[in-house]
Amino acid sequence: MTDGRLLSFVKQLSQLLETKPSEKIIFTQGKALLEELIAKDDWLAEEFTKPHPQYYQQYLLYADPFDRFSIVSFVWGPGQKTPVHNHTVWGMVGQLRGEEKGTPFHQQPDGSYKSGTPVICSPGHVDTVSPNTHDIHEVANNHTDQTSISIHVYGANIGKVQRAVYDPITGQEKTFISGYANTLVPNLWATSQ
Repeated sequence: MTDGRLLSFVKQLSQLLETKPSEKIIFTQGKALLEELIAKDDWLAEEFTKPHPQYYQQYLLYADPFDRFSIVSFVWGPGQKTPVHNHTVWGMVGQLRGEEKGTPFHQQPDGSYKSGTPVICSPGHVDTVSPNTHDIHEVANNHTDQTSISIHVYGANIGKVQRAVYDPITGQEKTFISGYANTLVPNLWATSQ
């Protein structure tokens, strides 16, 4: 992770957020920046690509000191998926490797959640989530025989945000704070290994 692409993305997104843009601008200009970052799959250090045999991993790559945004690599082992969950902040999900299936869920009058049309994300694709549009979904590795990796950018330090998972049948909500799988973050300023 020494070619400077992640650092460049952090700088450009920081500059964009300094202007206090609307979510629409974040989802156009910020999305274009994320598309540029994930256009090549040769920059993410190996320690942030390791799957766990039982559940997906969430590795912090960068957290803005003012909690304006965070960048996380999500690593999905074969067949792994999230529960139905929310975010409470805007988010962009860029597919770096493999494929993921994102399924939106919509609350029904009886409190249950009904699944919407899934979106298959291939490398280079960026999807968005937001409490203003569609914040509740389930994400799954679309492969049963390989790891998939996506780069997520959220409008807060997502590892310390109180969020919720939902039972789609009963609508029951359970709060959680995700944290991160790693104990160290990458050195974005390293110029050599």
